[in-house]
Amino acid sequence: MRWNERKVPLRTDAKFASVTDPSSWSDYGAAVRSQAGVGIGYVLAVADGILCIDLDHVLAADGTLEPWAADLLARLPDTFIEVSHSGAGLHIWGRGNLRGGRRIPMSNGSGLEVYGDRRYIAMTGKVWRNSPSLLADLSELLPALI
Repeated sequence: MRWNERKVPLRTDAKFASVTDPSSWSDYGAAVRSQAGVGIGYVLAVADGILCIDLDHVLAADGTLEPWAADLLARLPDTFIEVSHSGAGLHIWGRGNLRGGRRIPMSNGSGLEVYGDRRYIAMTGKVWRNSPSLLADLSELLPALI
């Protein structure tokens, strides 16, 4: 998918897309070739076995993390992590089966969201530090988050 400046999901023809209608999604190649909107995103679908842990407002301008976020990252296996669109959050990508999701408010206005189905993530491709280009199995971490 693509997304506009308000992070609204778009089809490759610039019409609105739906997280519940796979016919409005495209493959990666089509999304890259499209000029619609301002970026590329991904719709999480439980059948794909991919999930995203979205950490909001955890990254200071100097690169330091909120302590709870640093603790979470220390428990993760090597997996792909990107800096979010705001520049103050992180998207942790991995494998696992998760229907629905959960949002957990944390300290200082930060928060954690974990989703695996019917959720759209506006991707940036801005790799966090030296995270690998692979998706680790995050199944063992899920019970502590949901």
